[in-house]
Amino acid sequence: MKANNKPLDKIRLFSLDTIQMRTFHITWFMFFVCFFGWFGLAPLMPAIRTDLGLTKAQVGNTIIASVSSTIIARLIIGKLCDTYGPRKTAIYLLLIGSIPVALVGLATNYITFLVFRLAIGVIGASFVITQYHTSMMFAARVKGTANAVTGGWGNLGGGVTNMVMPIIFAAVVGFGYAPHYAWRYAMLVPAALMWFAAWLYAKYTKDTPNGNFDEIRRTNNPKTKTNWSILADWRIAALTMAYAMCFGMEITFDNVASLHFVDTFHLSQHSAGFWAGCFGMMNLFARALGGFLSDKAGNRWGLSGKGSLLAAALLLEGIGLLAFAHAPAFGIAIACMLTFALFLKMANGAVYGIVPFVNEKNVGLISGVVGAGGNLGGMLFGFLFRSESITYTQAFTYIAITVLIVAGVMAITRWRPAGKHATAPVEPAKDPALATT
Repeated sequence: MKANNKPLDKIRLFSLDTIQMRTFHITWFMFFVCFFGWFGLAPLMPAIRTDLGLTKAQVGNTIIASVSSTIIARLIIGKLCDTYGPRKTAIYLLLIGSIPVALVGLATNYITFLVFRLAIGVIGASFVITQYHTSMMFAARVKGTANAVTGGWGNLGGGVTNMVMPIIFAAVVGFGYAPHYAWRYAMLVPAALMWFAAWLYAKYTKDTPNGNFDEIRRTNNPKTKTNWSILADWRIAALTMAYAMCFGMEITFDNVASLHFVDTFHLSQHSAGFWAGCFGMMNLFARALGGFLSDKAGNRWGLSGKGSLLAAALLLEGIGLLAFAHAPAFGIAIACMLTFALFLKMANGAVYGIVPFVNEKNVGLISGVVGAGGNLGGMLFGFLFRSESITYTQAFTYIAITVLIVAGVMAITRWRPAGKHATAPVEPAKDPALATT
């Protein structure tokens, strides 16, 4: 079969015949595994809190640490993808990031645990690689869907982590180890998965359908520059704000859900992890749905249609979150959680249904900036959950109100680029590896 060196205009989920589809599956798996390492400690926090004697404020600080380091990392990773390619960037991030994941078990007190969570947060930048790499492999008409599926299936790691890590913890205890050791040994599992993902990335992916950046540049010898002036585009700020409200809330909820269910509804650690995992499992389809609808809206109404879909998803997310915060019973809380999770993850997909079309020559930089916005939101929300004077219910309420305000901002944002018709297709002319500015 003749190699196809162009971005695909159709997603063939059950095919591994092309470099585009192999990369598609490996890059979402890579992000899935990194999510496993990034949030592997979250469902074990009830046991860790007891083992290390952590206060509510200290637990909150570790949550903030786990997402704050990702802000800087995503900005850096975006630039590295533009410069060296997503393949090399992914391999080194996986190998270096696995070190604190494997060694977090050496933490013996609040300070050392905080430092490890800060270091582990760097692997959250893997999301930028996933979105960048997928954007390289697919044509404009399906780019939003492809980005949403890979991002959503990667985020699925958050749900699986909440379900699986308590089981691994229980299995270690079943072998006769005390909880003091069990949570530490459990973290060796995601570290090993990261090593396996690095091997897959090295062996089976390319930077673009045309080959790796090094090969392309040896042939074409282009000069690659980053146009920092594009950050003055208000649309990038709007997307960053929107992603803070959806993905920022997602990683916050992944961090606090188990504790909230244990403290508020008196669930066991295992049961709390299962229900928190249901929130993450919505990524199986919800983020993909957001990206799919974004592509449909874009094909019909251009970027303005994509922006309207994003505003609607954020509006419904905020309403659902507000209902969850004030749910009077556990069953109602779960129903509200699944509702706001649906629209939150659709908003995630809708954001990255727009990102690749803002400026085709700086996809990595824009992906990194917007992605960092998600973690900035998570960090700021984390301060609410560390406060001794603010309950979790109040924190969820404040966030819901903020989401509703941002939804209004998205509704009045002018998404159409100046001088172009709103329905004009936006198709990158060439790979960023070949782009010159």
